[in-house]
Amino acid sequence: MAKADLLNIKAEKIGEIEIKDEIFNCDVKPHLIHDVIKMQLANRRQGTASTKTRKEVKGSGKKPYRQKGTGRARQGSYKSPLMVGGGVVFGPHPRDYSYNLPKKVKKSALRSALTIRFTDSQMKVLDKLELNEISTKSFNGILKDMNLTKPLFVIANKDEIIEKSARNIPYIKILRVEGLNVYDIIRHEQLILTLDSLRKIEEVLAP
Repeated sequence: MAKADLLNIKAEKIGEIEIKDEIFNCDVKPHLIHDVIKMQLANRRQGTASTKTRKEVKGSGKKPYRQKGTGRARQGSYKSPLMVGGGVVFGPHPRDYSYNLPKKVKKSALRSALTIRFTDSQMKVLDKLELNEISTKSFNGILKDMNLTKPLFVIANKDEIIEKSARNIPYIKILRVEGLNVYDIIRHEQLILTLDSLRKIEEVLAP
């Protein structure tokens, strides 16, 4: 089993813990990471872009001018795509971009993303992450002590004090274990896990 340093919120080493190789030190599969991130971003798309076809454009069906004798190209309707304000040909219409991938693929991609952060020494494990009260200043102090720039914190359970203390700080994200995803792991430069959240991740992602 691989080993990781156990830190307190002042970035002081207080021990070592064993972590599962099959989750944090496995073979990285970049193609699965790509597939899952692509799926996540597609699922976030609203798909509300819309244009009107010639049948949906409001206006008269009357012929704009006579067929012959004007020297202009013949036109049959003000709603023609060739006319200003006319309908749009092959324009976008509301649609659902979302799709899904097999659970095994998503779990494998998540293990690969965790392995990247661990092997790059960008993953830290805290014994606990606690504050006595909601305080952005105190949370900023934790970031400074740990020398973090763009971290993703993963906590085991809902913690209103921690979540509210961090929400006004740019480039910081707090996630509960159930919300852990490949996109956020890759997008953030550091991954900070509490010991409780790490053990939960090991339970969920065990092959």
